Amino acid sequence: MKILVTGGAGFIGSNFIRYMLSTRPDCKIINLDKLTYAGNLANLKDVERNANYTLIKGDICDKVVVEKVVAGADGIINFAAETHVDRSITGPEDFVRTDILGTFTLLEAAKKFGVKKYVQISTDEVYGSTESGSFKETDPLKPSSPYSASKAGADMLALSYFTTYGLSVVVTRSSNNFGPYQYPEKLIPVLITKAMKGEPLPIYGDGKNVRDWLYVLDNCRAIDLAFQKGRDGEIYNIGGGHEKQNIEIAKMILKQLGKPESLLTFVKDRPGHDRRYSIDCSKLKALGWRPTADFDKTLRETVDWYVKNEWFWKNQT
Repeated sequence: MKILVTGGAGFIGSNFIRYMLSTRPDCKIINLDKLTYAGNLANLKDVERNANYTLIKGDICDKVVVEKVVAGADGIINFAAETHVDRSITGPEDFVRTDILGTFTLLEAAKKFGVKKYVQISTDEVYGSTESGSFKETDPLKPSSPYSASKAGADMLALSYFTTYGLSVVVTRSSNNFGPYQYPEKLIPVLITKAMKGEPLPIYGDGKNVRDWLYVLDNCRAIDLAFQKGRDGEIYNIGGGHEKQNIEIAKMILKQLGKPESLLTFVKDRPGHDRRYSIDCSKLKALGWRPTADFDKTLRETVDWYVKNEWFWKNQT
């Protein structure tokens, strides 16, 4: 089986490729990545010589490049996206282009070449914020940022290709991922790297915004399951079941690194900052998936990874 993974040099994509190469020796992986600031070839240095892995530098908005790599692929898993909320507030155009136009270009190629399965990787942020309860896949979407709006648009476009053209499409929406190789603009690596350098840790607002944390390898297993067994035209939520306030995460990291809580620095909240994300994952669990990572243990391991791999982030912070 030949699978095209787009955005495979990014955080979740690189972990997914590594996971697939180690667990599915029958799969050949083609990684199409534009190699923007968040795409790092070092993320896949340990697999670059694997006979089942091929890297192609290219933009998912480029029809010529996309058709070349999609031809002959059995499946597409689309991780490629602009994903940082803060960047989407100051520069939304890149998000609309990559997340929506790029998805359209991939879907058109998938339709043209008869791809057997297309998985659109999305986010729980498309549902917006909730004070109580957990969002199900059938709940209405209420994105708050240009980032989450672009992802919601891409989801709807992908699902329309199932309804209109019969393309085998599945959408996954995961909660906040964490783990090794995450670009240091996201919350956990920001907190770790700043704490290591003894710099102030910026905390938006009162720090009580809640996120559900999902270890990246649990997400990789879930995406693989959705690719193999997910029903066409369906959406699957993927959550870790570990809801934490941002301030809690910061204090845990400071404690592990032996740094004082005086480094916590509250800053002006960002526009449209969702208060709480929470998703119901019972639909995917019915297919046999469960998150297995212990949050405290994997957070400690993640902190240790950044401590031991300064080469990864020291020129990016």
